[in-house]
Amino acid sequence: MPEFTNPFGGVVPRQMTRSELVRAIRLNIAAEQEASFIYEAHADATDNALAREVLLDIAREERVHAGEFQKLLYILEPDEINAMAEGAEEVAEMAEHHGVSASVPPPPADAAEKRPVPTIGNLKD
Repeated sequence: MPEFTNPFGGVVPRQMTRSELVRAIRLNIAAEQEASFIYEAHADATDNALAREVLLDIAREERVHAGEFQKLLYILEPDEINAMAEGAEEVAEMAEHHGVSASVPPPPADAAEKRPVPTIGNLKD
């Protein structure tokens, strides 16, 4: 929850250690994902076309920020790449067991466009 009434809320009392910085970056990734989730939920809950477009655009930007933080994390903590690769391999094995392709196709050219999600507002007609 924002603490804008406290002018010292964002002040860190000292320089962070490397491990503290890594944890902070992980927290930043989670915060960006949470913000994206919230904005998409708000977009799904409105039938105002302008608000929906703006919210979805900002949600996408938050995922871009998450990607920037993820890249920074890989630079600061190189073993993170190995952990992610190990997790991806585990999912690939499970997918293979279920007969599901685990290959990830490249994003389509129109990946930024998203089909509208039905909302209560859509059902009024």
